[in-house]
Amino acid sequence: MATVGQSPIAPYTVANNLTFGDLRAALAAGWRDFIARPAFGLFFAAIYAVGGAALVYGLVKLGEGAWSIPVIAGFPIIAPFAAVGLYEVSRRRQAGLPINWRSILWALRGRGDDQVMMVAGIVFVAFSFWMILAHGIFAIFMAESGIGSETMELMTSLSAIAMLVVGTVIGALFAFALYAITVISLPMLVDKDVDFITAIIVSLGTIRCNKMVMFGWAVIIAVTLTLAMLPAFLGLFVVLPVLGHATWHVYRRAVDGTATA
Repeated sequence: MATVGQSPIAPYTVANNLTFGDLRAALAAGWRDFIARPAFGLFFAAIYAVGGAALVYGLVKLGEGAWSIPVIAGFPIIAPFAAVGLYEVSRRRQAGLPINWRSILWALRGRGDDQVMMVAGIVFVAFSFWMILAHGIFAIFMAESGIGSETMELMTSLSAIAMLVVGTVIGALFAFALYAITVISLPMLVDKDVDFITAIIVSLGTIRCNKMVMFGWAVIIAVTLTLAMLPAFLGLFVVLPVLGHATWHVYRRAVDGTATA
């Protein structure tokens, strides 16, 4: 039977009384984890940041710079997978376990059963689908303007403004759906011997039981990641590790009822 402040989800119970104070505490704990073990955070942030910058640079060199907009807009979709190693760092710090590169990199497989990779596959397919969808939105609104044109007149036309509005709304809904299935499931797969379907159900259940707070966490992640990408992706070297570690603490509070000190 679930205790007060808990709701049954699949074989687990999740907190139904998360507060914005829990998010502040999680961010503070995430900062402490990053400062305590910065090498891991900088390593995973470098992979994410360099990958994003290289993708945008490649598009510009190919004369397809206009497509850097959907790339930047959709890149936060894969951030949860980039943070899997950070979840393991936080887990080991919290449990007082030794932390080394082998154990952290091994966490990318979850508990050795490739369940994390199953979710990663969903995430990367989703990112690819978002790029196709973004191309379709561009074609619908800008077909008469010349695809590939990058003039200021084109980007400030009514068609371009409509495209950005529609693309932003669809992209936000798409990103939130991916956030809902990964925000709790990925740290849970690192922490517990559970299949990815159950982990996703628990993640969705956590969102349902704490709508305002978990929506607020989604906004914090989206806004800070976007701002961090603007200065040539450099802000990600701090923002991604802190958010990754903090998400672990949100998970612990939600699923295990562990308050963050």
